[in-house]
Amino acid sequence: MQLEIAVTDAPGTQALELIADGLDQFNLEAAGHADRRTLAVLATDPASGEVVGGLSGRTSLGLLFIDLFYLPPAQRGNGLGSQMLAAAEEEARRRGCRSAVLYTISFQAPDFYVKHGWTVFGQVPCDPPGTSRIFLSKDLSVA
Repeated sequence: MQLEIAVTDAPGTQALELIADGLDQFNLEAAGHADRRTLAVLATDPASGEVVGGLSGRTSLGLLFIDLFYLPPAQRGNGLGSQMLAAAEEEARRRGCRSAVLYTISFQAPDFYVKHGWTVFGQVPCDPPGTSRIFLSKDLSVA
């Protein structure tokens, strides 16, 4: 059977689930288990119950992946982000993760992560010129 290739910025939920489930099955066969789980730490307005920011990622095969982390400007610099990052790291440890990885952009918050024990292991230039993606990791076996 000849398959067609389609590029899209709007894949359906079913397509994304097929990809994730297929990779889980492959991991199960190769590693003996497939343990990918979503992880989110949410900042919620207590008055409205509305989520105003948060951290999202996943855990899999002993590794925490942080994909996105956003707090509104008014909530930065008051320790909330540090508490949220610590909560994600603690949950990852509880799930058996030994390490963590993320990338940020040079104009975002690389120093925030370094301050919390993360180590830069690579940079890749991106746009706009002079900007780079900064890749960081952390050993979670050290509390």
